[in-house]
Amino acid sequence: MKRTLTIAALVAVVAIVATLTVTAKSTNVPTKQQQIARGEYLVTVGGCNDCHTPLKMGPKGPEPDLSRMLSGHPEHMAMPPAPKPNGPWLWTGAATNTAFAGPWGVSYARNLTPDDNTGIGIWSEEMFVNTIRSGKHWGVARPILPPMPWQNYARMNDEDLRAVYSYLRSIRPIRNQVPDAVVR
Repeated sequence: MKRTLTIAALVAVVAIVATLTVTAKSTNVPTKQQQIARGEYLVTVGGCNDCHTPLKMGPKGPEPDLSRMLSGHPEHMAMPPAPKPNGPWLWTGAATNTAFAGPWGVSYARNLTPDDNTGIGIWSEEMFVNTIRSGKHWGVARPILPPMPWQNYARMNDEDLRAVYSYLRSIRPIRNQVPDAVVR
């Protein structure tokens, strides 16, 4: 009888340990490096560089200027007045792909680097998530303007938005004061 109870107790302990091990593995919280890597992936497939990294002319045509990665519209590039929409052409974009004009006015791709003065360096994770979820700067200010597809990014889960934020905080800060939007 004692031997049967001992074996039953051992089987129970092994089953509990196995269950806890499987549960722990399935609820792993990503490390900071894993979160940053996930954020880099999401920023890449989400096309953030398409507008927030200025284009420069390369040997085969326009290419991203990675020395200014995610720094937004170049502060030294003053834009002339935007052309008026004409016929089916309702909006236009600058050669850098960082300034856009349309019925909303003129919008400039913002600096997403962690620069404290000109980028998102002073933003909290909560402020970043609220901005993307609400479509408003800092989660409470003016609307984010086209062509920023914030409505698509607002559908990301909290874990992915936190990963994007972590990645953006990990890149090189670049001082670049993007002009304010001109809203019509």
